[in-house]
Amino acid sequence: MQSKQYILVAGGAGYIGSHMTQLLVEKGYAPVVFDNLSTGYKSLVSKDAIFVKGDLHDTASLGKVFAKYHIGAVMHFAASIEVGESVRNPLKYYENNVACAISLLKAMHEHKVKKFIFSSTAAVYGEPKHIPILEDNPTVPTNPYGRTKLMIENILSDLSNAHDLNYIALRYFNVAGAHANGSIGEMHNPESHLIPNVLKAIKGSRKELTLFGDDYPTPDGTCVRDYIHVVDLCAAHLLALKALDKGIKNQAFNLGNGNGYSVKEVIAAAEEVAGKKVKVKICPRRPGDSAKLVASSQKAQDVLGWQPQLGLNEMVASAWKWESR
Repeated sequence: MQSKQYILVAGGAGYIGSHMTQLLVEKGYAPVVFDNLSTGYKSLVSKDAIFVKGDLHDTASLGKVFAKYHIGAVMHFAASIEVGESVRNPLKYYENNVACAISLLKAMHEHKVKKFIFSSTAAVYGEPKHIPILEDNPTVPTNPYGRTKLMIENILSDLSNAHDLNYIALRYFNVAGAHANGSIGEMHNPESHLIPNVLKAIKGSRKELTLFGDDYPTPDGTCVRDYIHVVDLCAAHLLALKALDKGIKNQAFNLGNGNGYSVKEVIAAAEEVAGKKVKVKICPRRPGDSAKLVASSQKAQDVLGWQPQLGLNEMVASAWKWESR
């Protein structure tokens, strides 16, 4: 009998996946990272994890991993995530997100692996009619990225009916922050996320921060978004895994701080943490940007026992520690 449970972490060399891998190691699991390193970095993967370089399209290679390590559950973080790019290049997103997920699920089915934690997105809701967003609100995504994630959720629902697959889908907006020890953090190329870009502008590795619109119907005129610390996000994924063990399954849960932060609030927090001002260039609004996007995580609190522990200051401070390296 094996002392540790092997967990396949698809996309485990990426930003969120590497933090998830680290948490699994810390909690006594045996993570097996499967990543093609197209956007991930092997340097972010814990030395105590098993790393396998491979592509999710290759169902045969996946099968070998399932057979060798007797995988007990799968956490799926491998996806293309840029909304704008998904509009320009939808085929890439249907290929990388949907086709790869199907390949992974095929390998799971062949090796009788029943537990699946899916890193989804609150983009499945599209333009919400009510704030905060609840899980039973309409899912009408407005871009290919959101549609690919919703498509995978639908596939999971169908498989749960046909083959007794047990899954939990976690929906969230913006992830930020880094590991407390500064060893791993956010590293995208190009970087499109607000917090790292504010910090890069403060550090001087980018000329300025572009602020798209300061005339929204919000308290300070800038967009309000839901943020979640990457450490809190990974804690939710681990709770989801434990929930599957308890028979809680085949559901979606929103994750977020419940209130949201404006762009100006994020900038102010970054300036306070770094002790320096950031040069801001104000530009017109971007088409399609909503004034406020915040999801309710009450269901996750009630059912999974999850509650975010880290706020904006902790997100920015940990990200600054990583960025300062």
